[in-house]
Amino acid sequence: MITVAGKSLSLDNIEHGILRPIWHDPRIHYAVNCASLGCPNLQPLAFTADNGDKLLDQGSKSYINHARGVSLKNGRLAVSSIYHWFKTDFGGTDRGVIRHLRQYAEPALAKSLATVESIASHDYDWRLNKAE
Repeated sequence: MITVAGKSLSLDNIEHGILRPIWHDPRIHYAVNCASLGCPNLQPLAFTADNGDKLLDQGSKSYINHARGVSLKNGRLAVSSIYHWFKTDFGGTDRGVIRHLRQYAEPALAKSLATVESIASHDYDWRLNKAE
């Protein structure tokens, strides 16, 4: 918890009570992270007005193009549970989520996603990252 302008805030309050409702940008999910293995990677730089869009795009591309975010096997799409829990942020439907994924997918993945119409499964790895 931190105190801002006399109000106690948790990271959850900041993400779900401030960032998501104000910006309505699904890329927020790639920037606000937890300590689990299923989370998107932490960015190596602080977000600023000058680099914010670039870092949000980098986080989106990195996560979507990693098996933790998206995987296709035998034409069946498996995604991180982030896309299930926050489906409304990513378009509200499986097709909306897939459109979002294609926007940041590398060419080979984007091509494979072009023929997919639904999400077959979702999963999330809650194990904690280990301190090195």
